[in-house]
Amino acid sequence: MTDEGLERENGGLTSMESIESRWVFQGEDDLDIDSGDRDTVDGDDDSTPCNGMGLDSDDEDNVEQKLIRTGPHIDSFDVEALEVPGVQKNDFEDVSVGRAILLAFQTLGVVFGDVGTSPLYTFSVMFSKAPVNGNEDVLGALSLVLYTLILVPLVKYVLIVVWANDDGEGGTFALYSLLCRHAKVNLLPNQLRSDARISSFRLKVPSPELERSLKIKERLEASLTLKKLLLMLVLVGTSMVIADGVVTPAMSVMSAVGGLKVGLSGVKQDQVVMISVACLVILFSVQKYGTSKVGLVVGPALFIWFCSLGGIGVYNLIKYDSHVWRAFNPVHIYYYFKRNSTKAWYSLGGCLLCATGSEAMFADLCYFSVRSVQLTFMLLVLPCLLLGYLGQAAYLMENHADTTQAFFSSVPSGTFWPVFLIANIAALIASRAMTTATFSCVKQSTALGCFPRLKIVHTSRKFMGQIYIPVMNWFLLALSLVLVCSISSIYEIGNAYAIAELGVMMMTTILVTIVMLLIWQINILIVLSFIIIFLGLELTFFSSVLWSVGDGSWIILVFAVVLFLIMYIWNYGSKLKYETEVKQKMSMDLLRELGPNLGTVRAPGIGLLYNELAKGIPAIFGHFLTTLPAVHSMIIFVCIKYVPVPVVPQNERFLFRRVSPRSYHIFRCIARYGYKDARKENHHTFEQLLIESLEMFIRREAQERSLESDGDCSDSEEEYSFSRVLVAPNGSVYSLGIPLLADFRDTGKAVMEESTSEELKPGTSSESLVSEAEQSLEKELSFIRKAKESGVVYLLGHGDIRARKNSWFIKKLIINYFYAFLRKNSRRGTANLSVPHSHLVQVGMQYMV
Repeated sequence: MTDEGLERENGGLTSMESIESRWVFQGEDDLDIDSGDRDTVDGDDDSTPCNGMGLDSDDEDNVEQKLIRTGPHIDSFDVEALEVPGVQKNDFEDVSVGRAILLAFQTLGVVFGDVGTSPLYTFSVMFSKAPVNGNEDVLGALSLVLYTLILVPLVKYVLIVVWANDDGEGGTFALYSLLCRHAKVNLLPNQLRSDARISSFRLKVPSPELERSLKIKERLEASLTLKKLLLMLVLVGTSMVIADGVVTPAMSVMSAVGGLKVGLSGVKQDQVVMISVACLVILFSVQKYGTSKVGLVVGPALFIWFCSLGGIGVYNLIKYDSHVWRAFNPVHIYYYFKRNSTKAWYSLGGCLLCATGSEAMFADLCYFSVRSVQLTFMLLVLPCLLLGYLGQAAYLMENHADTTQAFFSSVPSGTFWPVFLIANIAALIASRAMTTATFSCVKQSTALGCFPRLKIVHTSRKFMGQIYIPVMNWFLLALSLVLVCSISSIYEIGNAYAIAELGVMMMTTILVTIVMLLIWQINILIVLSFIIIFLGLELTFFSSVLWSVGDGSWIILVFAVVLFLIMYIWNYGSKLKYETEVKQKMSMDLLRELGPNLGTVRAPGIGLLYNELAKGIPAIFGHFLTTLPAVHSMIIFVCIKYVPVPVVPQNERFLFRRVSPRSYHIFRCIARYGYKDARKENHHTFEQLLIESLEMFIRREAQERSLESDGDCSDSEEEYSFSRVLVAPNGSVYSLGIPLLADFRDTGKAVMEESTSEELKPGTSSESLVSEAEQSLEKELSFIRKAKESGVVYLLGHGDIRARKNSWFIKKLIINYFYAFLRKNSRRGTANLSVPHSHLVQVGMQYMV
C-alpha cells in the first residue's frame, strides 16, 4: 500500500495517531523487554528475550530517551492492552437534537448559575468602594464591567481555556494531569512506562515548535525545584477553588435574599441573615440527588432567569437612558479612573465579580462537552448578561441613590416579586455550580495523591463524572454558615469572593501557559500575549482586593492556607512513605533462598496482597511470612494505581507480570484507574475480572514461549513485518522500513524460569515440545482455578511512617501528628470493594523516615 493510500485509509492524521501508531520515546520498546537485572530469576543473565516475557524489572526508567513514531505497540506487561483498542470517546459526542437541547438546559443549571447571578451584586459592591458622583461614573463603571465580562469569561475561558481540558475533564488538577502525562513532573515516583500505552494516554503529534517543547520538558523533568513549584501552584489553585465553594453560596444567597429590603421596608439585616442560613441548609441538603437530576430541574428555572435579565435590561434601556451603549467605548474607563483615582482602583474588586463563575465553567466541564458550554454561553448567557448590566446602568443614570441594591431597585414594580423568587432560585443554583466544581476538583486531587481519600458517591449511572462527596458537602455548608453569620455585609463577602476567584484565575493562567508551550506547541508570540494580557489584568485586580483584606475577607485567605497545608502534607507524607517502601523492599535473593514454599506452609487459595508499591516485592510481604502460620498457594501483589488520564478502559485495567519462577506462583497485578473512573465493583466482580485477566496473561505468555522455542527470535523477522512510520507535521505519512523487532536481534538468550529451563535434547520433535507446552499451560490454569475455588483472601498491609528521632522538629510534627491524623481519618483504598471481614487479613508495619 502506498503512503498516500495508507493515509487515506486511516482517515488522516487523527486516526493514524490513535489506531496505527503513536509517539513514544526511543528505548521504550526495549524497556518492556525485561533486562534480567538483579530481580530476575537467574541474576546472572543480562540478555533480553525477544518475546518480551521476562520477570518484574525495576530499572526500566534509566534509559536515554528520543521521541520517535512507532507502530501499534504490544505491551508484554499489559495483557489486556494487547487488543490495541481505539481511543475512548467523550460521553457527549454524536448526540441527537433532542439530547443537545437537554444538555443545554443541564448546562445552564450546572455551569452558568454562578456567572448568571453576578448582576445581583456587582454594581452594588463597586459603588460601595467608589460612590457615584455623576453619570460619567456610571458609564465608566459599566465600561469596566463590559470589558471584564468580554475578556475574562468569554475570551479567556470560553474561547481558550476550555480547550486545555484533559479528555473532557476541566479544572486545576486536570491541567496538572495533562502536564504529568507529557512530562515527568509528578513527585510521587510510581509511574510506569506501560501507563503510556493506555489508549486514552495519547500524546500530541510534534509540530515545528517541538524543539522548544522538548527543552521545556527536559528542564521541568530535571529540576526538582520546578516540580515542587508546579505542584504548589496547583495546590494553591485547588485550595482557592474549594474556598470559592465556601464563599459562593454565602454571596449568592445573601445578595438574593437582600432584595427583601427593597420589597419590604421593615426587613432588617439580621432577618436577611437568618433566611439566608435556612436557604443554605436546604441547598446543601439536596446536593446528594446529583447533578443530572437537579440540573434537569433547575435548568429551565435558570433559562427563565436569563430571559428575565435580558427583558428587564431592554425595559430599562427603553424607559431610562439608551445612551449607555456609549460604554462600549473604552475611553470611559480612562475617564472613570481620572475622576476617582484611588477609589476607582478599590472598586476593581467589585468589578471582577461580574466574571465570578468563570472557573466553574472550566471545572464543571467534565459534566458537559466543550461545544455545549461555548454555544450556550455565546448565544444565551453573554447577551442576557450584557443587556442586564446595560439596563441597570440606564436605571442608575437617573437614580444615583439606589446603588446599594442596584438590581432589585431597577426591577419594574409590577414584576418585583416574580423576579425576586426566580432570583433566589438562581442564587441557589449558582451555589450548586461551584459546589459541583469543588467535588470534581477534590476527586481529581485525591486520585493524583494530593488529597486524603474520602467517600465519593456517583449520582449518575450513565455519566460517571457526576459525583457527590458527603464529607465535603457538609464541610462547605458549615463554613458557609460561619461566613454568613460572622460577615453579614455583602460588600466584605464580595471582597473575599474576589480573592478566591482571582487566586484560581491566576493559577489557571500560569498552567494554561505551560500547556501552550509544552503540549499545544503554538507560536511564542501568542503565548506571550496570553500571559501578559490575562495575568497582568488579574494581578491588577488582585492588588485591589488585597488592599481591602483587613475588612474581614482575610478569613477566606486563612481557610485557603489551611487547605493548602492539608494537601501539601498529604502529598509530602505519601511521597516519603512510597520512597521508604521502595528502599526497604524484599530482594529476589531472599525469595529464592526461601524456595517455592517460601519457608512456610502454602495453603490452598489465592491471597491478594494490597500494597502501594508498583515495582518490586513489598517489605510487608516478609512481615506476613513471619506473622502468619501459612500463606496461600498463589500470591498476587495488587497495587491500586491512579494514572494521569481521566478514564482507563476496562479491557486495559490490569497489568500482570511474574515476580518469581513459575513454581512460586507469585504475580504482580497493577489495577489502573483514571481520576474520573468510578470504582464501584464489588469484590466478587473485581476477583472475577482479575482472575480472567491473569488467565489471559498466562495463555499469551505460553504463546510467546512457543514462538521463541520455534526460533522466532532470530529467524522470523518477516512474521513481525510491522514497520515504524513517521507522520510529518503536514500530515504526510512516511515508512521508515524498520521492523519493530529489529532492535532486539542478537540480544542473547532469553531469561528463563528455573522451572522451565530444560535443554532441548537431540531428537526431540517439535510436536512433543508443543504437547509439553500445552500440558504445562493447562496444569497452571488448572492450578489457578483450584486456588480460586478454595477462596480469595485480601491481605491488607497497613504501612505507617514515623520520623526518625534525629529528624528536625518540623518534620516530626508534620509526619508523626499531622500526616498520621490525616491518614487515620481518610478512607482506606479497598473500601470501595466492600470486602467481608471474614475475607480480610490485616497486618501493620511501621517505617522510619
